[in-house]
Amino acid sequence: MTAMPCAQLWARWSAGTLLAGAALLSGCVTVGNAKPPQRLLHLTSEVLAPAGGAVVASPGNVLVVAEPLTDRALSIPRVAVQVSPSEIAYLDGAAWVERPARQFRALLAETLRAQGGALVIEDDADTPRGATRLEGRLLAMGYDARQKAAVVRYDAIRRGADGTVTMRRFESVETGIMPKVAAVAPVLNRLANKVAADVAVWMAAPVK
Repeated sequence: MTAMPCAQLWARWSAGTLLAGAALLSGCVTVGNAKPPQRLLHLTSEVLAPAGGAVVASPGNVLVVAEPLTDRALSIPRVAVQVSPSEIAYLDGAAWVERPARQFRALLAETLRAQGGALVIEDDADTPRGATRLEGRLLAMGYDARQKAAVVRYDAIRRGADGTVTMRRFESVETGIMPKVAAVAPVLNRLANKVAADVAVWMAAPVK
């Protein structure tokens, strides 16, 4: 990345090990001691289920949303920056208020509730008998320095009560984003909502 204001990135994660003291991107970049984040990032749903009475559903109309699996780059509250195929950095001055996978699960669940038609539960425990389960892996929710892009990528797995398992990858990317918290944060929220909406449409469709 060239011709950018000074951007500070957190310790590099290369081959599973945190490394410090290397310039990761062109321009003014520093890697060093951790400092308190200036901003905390939080995903908020663009759609909300209506307030009102209790939702009652038969066992066959219950959807359990599990927290997505992640690799180590997304298991901590820092905002991941993909520098190369084997190098991860972290955006300076920013941190997630809660781990990304847990926030994304809450966003998925609220989007599915707003869609209606099923009782949606967020749960890490066993699926109630007769319920459908939405699992998956959150592959990316951060910044790609190679494309100057914010990226959200999710592999969804739907496990039906009849034992049917279907899988689909969902992705949303927006390029031309500068590696600054004020630029990256709202785009990640928008992309996460786009992926969640696409998942909701997929979940509502008949299994093929």
